[in-house]
Parts: sequence; C-alpha cells; structure tokens
Amino acid sequence: MAQQAYVTETDKDGSGPESQSSRSRRLLGRLATGWRGDPRIWRRGLVVAVLALLLALVMVLHSRIPNAVGNLGSLIETFLPWLGLSIPVLLVLALVRKSATALIAVLVPAIVWLNMFGGLVTDKTGAGGDLTVATHNVNADNADPSGTARDVAASGADVVALEELKGAAVPTYEDALASTYKYHSVEGTVGLWSKYPLSGVRPVDIKLGWTRAMRATVTTPAGQVAVYVAHLPSVRVKLEAGFTARQRDKSANALGEAIAHEKLPRVVLLGDLNGTMNDRALNAVTAQMRSTQGAAGSGFGFSWPASFPMARIDQIMVKGVEPVSSWTLPETGSDHLPVAARVKVDTSS
Repeated sequence: MAQQAYVTETDKDGSGPESQSSRSRRLLGRLATGWRGDPRIWRRGLVVAVLALLLALVMVLHSRIPNAVGNLGSLIETFLPWLGLSIPVLLVLALVRKSATALIAVLVPAIVWLNMFGGLVTDKTGAGGDLTVATHNVNADNADPSGTARDVAASGADVVALEELKGAAVPTYEDALASTYKYHSVEGTVGLWSKYPLSGVRPVDIKLGWTRAMRATVTTPAGQVAVYVAHLPSVRVKLEAGFTARQRDKSANALGEAIAHEKLPRVVLLGDLNGTMNDRALNAVTAQMRSTQGAAGSGFGFSWPASFPMARIDQIMVKGVEPVSSWTLPETGSDHLPVAARVKVDTSS
C-alpha cells in the first residue's frame, strides 16, 4: 500500500506541469491541423491581404498623398504612428480566416511601421548636458495660471517658454516665476523665462499680423544660444473643408526662414507648432533642425490633448547643440502637456 501511495503521489507531482504542457501542445496541434493540408489557406483572406498592403503603401508614401483636398496628406501625417494599431487587427483577421496569404501580407506594414517608428519606442535618453529647456502652451483659458507656472518651474528647467499667454494673465505668470527666473521677456502671446541673461530680444514675424513668435539670445555658462519661441496658428478638421492649415503652413515657412538666417550657430526652438515632425508642411523648420524627442527621448512624447495625448505638436528642436534627453511633464491646467529636454551646448569635448 505504501508503495502504491508513493507511485500515485509521484505521478501526481510529475504530471502537473506535463499536463499543462500537454494541453498547450494539443491546442497548438488543433490549430495546426486546421491549416495543414488545406489548399485554401492561400486563397482565403485576399481582402485582408489587400488591406494590409494598402496600409503599408500609405505609410511608405505618406509624403505623396496630396494636400490639395482638405490637406489630407498633413492630416494623415499628424496621426501617422497610430496607423500601427491597424496591424494587430489585420493579424487577428488573418488568423480567423486561416489565411497564409494574409499573414504574410500583414508582415509588410509591420516591418514598415517598425522601420519608421521603432526607434521612437526605444529609450534613447542619456546623462549629462549643460542646459535644460521646457516649453508649454498654457492655454488662454487656463483657470490656474499660477499653479501651471509653478508646475513648469518645478521641472528644474533653466529656460522656459510659454505660449498662448493671455494679456490679463501675464502678471500672474510673472509673479509665479519671478523667484526662479531672474530674466524674462514677453512678446505678444509668447514669453521666455531664463535663469541666464537675455539679450537681442525681438518679435519674429510669422505673417500673422500679430506677435506669436520671438527670438532671444540666452547667455549660458556654456555659451550663447539663440532661443526661438513660436506658437503657430491652429489647424482645424472640418467636415466640409478637411484639415484646414493654410495659415499654419504659411507661418511655418516664415519661421523656417527666420531660423535659416540666424547668425548664432547654436539654436533652440521651443513652442507649439501645431504639427508633428512627420507633417511635410513643417519642412521649412524640420529640415534644418533636430527633434530632441526623436534624438534623445523615450517613446513618442505625445503632448496633445493632455487628457489623452495623441500627437506631439509641442516641439523642442535644436541645431548646433546636442540633445541628451527629452520627456513630457505632468499635466497642468492646460489642454497641452509641457515638454522638456536636456541638451549639451558645449559640444567641443
């Protein structure tokens, strides 16, 4: 009896994992059986396969999609990374249809998406740097401007740019930031606060008729940096007109021209550009500068809308300085998230 009990106990202990493994093998076996020897696996799922290839083409040829009708190209480019959500849906459909053709086709947009955005998923943040900058569209209707200002200052940024400053709220921001930032300047609806001296402050004409961009020289311990602050015009998605962005595009070209004529070799652009790095309408700016998020961030760094960020339209871009790290800051009273970056101004070493 003892021997029988021993054998039974041993069998019970040893068969637990084996039983679970056996169940997994049987499940996979049933799935494989449904595919093996079925000549229709190459004929089924053709619609899914076509949709997968079309998705890949949209991602590869997004810059060829015309803007003539409702700025469709720019609209797709604004949310381009989100097209990746279609891939797992297509994969499930391919499995449900038991289609080898569809499965192979789904690999194409998956590879394209990884090639385009895989680098953004990885963590590229580094250590070091000698200047921290931040930018925030504070929202003209912000109910707590002083709290928003304190939140941004708590980031430890040496230089802070604020956009969409309401005239009546400017004194509140000035008071809240005075203890942290000795130097500041406001031009129209944008402002710059700095721990280091400012000079050469002037508005930048972005063809709006009022001031929504400025330029200043910030004299940091590592050298002088030309800092631009900009709030490009908003874009709208309208049923009858599509993605309306003509004024934004015109302002982007003017901003790009101003930066191209900058005499200082080190330039930082902070602001709400109302467009992503993928949007060809911002080429006048993006072609000559680097995104700190793309170069040294972790993830996509989406900044808008704050309640459920879907796009990074708040940008920190540089040329002549080296991005070290880039991140988004916690939500404030605005409909945008603040974004910050650490850069290396002295690149001689």
